[in-house]
Amino acid sequence: MNISKRLMSQVPHMRGYMLGMIALAMLAGTFVVAQAFSINQIITAAFLAHQGLQQVALLLLFLLLVILGRALLSWGNEVINNRASVQAKTYLRQRLLGQLLALGPAYTRQERSGELASTFVEGTEALDAYFGQFLPQIFATACIPAIVLVAVFATDVLSGVALLLMAPVLPILLALIGKKANALNKQQWKQLSVLSAHFLDIMQGMVTLKQFGGSHAQRDTVKQVSEQFRKVTMKVLRVAFLSAFVMEMGATISMAVIAVEIGMRLLAGQMSFATAFLVLLLMPEFYQPLRMLGTRFHASMESTAAAERIFAILDEPLPASSGAACAATPALRHELRFEDVSYTYGSGAEERPVLHNVTFTLKAGKKVALVGPSGSGKSTLAALLLRFMEPTGGTILADDVPLSQMTAQAWRELVSWVPQRPYLFNTTLAENIRLGRPDAPMDEVVAAAKRARLHEFVQSLSQGYQTVIGERGLSLSGGQIQRLSLARAFLNNTPLLILDEATANLDSVNEKEVLQAMEDLMRERMTLIIAHRLHTVMQADQLVLLDKGRVVGIGTHEELLAKAGLYRQMVLAYQRKEVA
Repeated sequence: MNISKRLMSQVPHMRGYMLGMIALAMLAGTFVVAQAFSINQIITAAFLAHQGLQQVALLLLFLLLVILGRALLSWGNEVINNRASVQAKTYLRQRLLGQLLALGPAYTRQERSGELASTFVEGTEALDAYFGQFLPQIFATACIPAIVLVAVFATDVLSGVALLLMAPVLPILLALIGKKANALNKQQWKQLSVLSAHFLDIMQGMVTLKQFGGSHAQRDTVKQVSEQFRKVTMKVLRVAFLSAFVMEMGATISMAVIAVEIGMRLLAGQMSFATAFLVLLLMPEFYQPLRMLGTRFHASMESTAAAERIFAILDEPLPASSGAACAATPALRHELRFEDVSYTYGSGAEERPVLHNVTFTLKAGKKVALVGPSGSGKSTLAALLLRFMEPTGGTILADDVPLSQMTAQAWRELVSWVPQRPYLFNTTLAENIRLGRPDAPMDEVVAAAKRARLHEFVQSLSQGYQTVIGERGLSLSGGQIQRLSLARAFLNNTPLLILDEATANLDSVNEKEVLQAMEDLMRERMTLIIAHRLHTVMQADQLVLLDKGRVVGIGTHEELLAKAGLYRQMVLAYQRKEVA
C-alpha cells in the first residue's frame, strides 16, 4: 500500500479530521471568490462609477467580514491540522512502542538502540509535516482552485479555458522533481538514524572509550558520519530550492500568459475592465494553493521517509507467543518440562542452530542449575522460558499445559527473573522495586526490601524509598543493584524463579549478603539457575549439563563429578583458577 494512503488509513478518527479539512477548504475557496468579487465591485464603483463612501459602505463592510471570515477559517484550519497531527503522532508512537515490546529482546538485540530511539522520537515527530501541513494542503489544492476556476468560467469562459489549460503545468513539474526528492529524503533519514546510533553508542560506552583511549577514533567516526549527513542534507535543500524556483517560475509564466491574453482582449474592446480586473484578482488565488503544495510536498518527504521505517517495524511478524488462550493459566504447582526443545537463529542460508532436542524436568520446590561452557545454550534456554522467543522445535509444558497455548503476558506473571546485570530506570527506588507490581502497597515494598537486605541502605538515604537513583542506577553499587533486583523478585512472589548468576562481579561482603537473600528467595520455590560458578552449582538439587546446545548429562554435582567427562574438566579448571 502507498505510504500516504497507509498513513491516512491507519490513524483512528482521521476520516473525521479529513472531512473537517475538506469543509474548511471549500469555505476558504468560497471566501476567496467573495473577497475578489467585493474588491472588484468596490474598485469599479469608486473609480469607474465615481461613487462616494456612502455608496460603497456596505461593500466595504462585506469585504471586512470576508477578511475576518478568512482569518477565522485560517485559525480553524490550524486547530484541526494540529489536532490531527498530535492524534496521528500519539497513535503511531503508541503502536510503535507496543510493537517493540511485543517483538521483545530477540528483535531489539538485532537493531541499534540509537536507530530505534531516533525512529521512536524523531521519526514520529517528523510526521507533523505530513499531517499538519501536507495533508491539509492537498485538500486546499483540490478545493480552492476548483472553486476559483468555476468563478472564472462564470465570469469569462475564454479566461477559464486558458486557466484550465495552464493549470497542469505545476503538478507535472512537482511530480518530476518529487521522485528525486523522495530518494534523497530516504537517504537523509537513513544517515540521521546512523548518526543517532553512533552518538548513543558513544554515550553508553564513554567510560570504556576513556579507559582505552578510543575517544579520538570515535570522534573521527562521528565527524565522518556527520559529514555524510551534511552532504545528503545539502542535496535535499538544493532539490527543495530548485523545486521552489521551478514552481514559482511555472506559476509566474502561466499567469503572465493569461494576463497577456486578457490585456490584448481588453485593448481590443472584447472584455470589460470589471471582468478583466476580477479574473486578474482570482488568478493569484488559483495558483497560490499549487505553490504551497510544492513547499509542503518537500516538507512531507522527511515524514514519508520516517513513516517507511516506522511501518517496517510495525510489519515485523510477532513471535508466535500469543497462541490460542487456554482454559486457564496453570498455577505451576507441579512441574515445568522441556520436551525435545530446539532453537535456531536466523533462516535460510543464515540459519544457526543453538539448541538440539533439549529434554529435562524442573519440579516444584526444586532447584535445577544449567551448567556448561560458554555458548552451550544456557542463556537461550532462559530466553525461551521467559518467552522472549519461541522454540523452533519441541515443547515447553507447565503442569502439562504447553506454553504456546498461553499468552506471553499471562505466563510472565508466573515468572521472576534476576539477571546478571539488572536494568534500573531513572526513577525512585520504590518504583524500581514495584516494576512487576506497580500497585503494590508501600508496606509490601518495604518488606521485600528487607528480605533482599536492601532496607538498611535505603534508610540511610535522606529521601528513603523516594530517592531517584539515576539512569541505569548509576548512583548505586553493584551489590545494591543486585539486592534491588532480588527485592523485585520478592515482591512479585511468583512460583518460578530464574537466576542468572546474580553474584557475579561482587566483592566478598556483598556476595555473602546477596547469597543469603537468594537462599531465602529460592526456598520452596521452583528455581532455574544459570550457573557460571561452582558454589552456585552446589546449591542445586539437580544439574543439567549442556554442550553445544545438547544435554550431555543430568544428575547431582556428585553424580556428574564421578563421571570422567566435561563436568569434571570444568570443575577442575575452576578449582585451578581459584587456587591461582
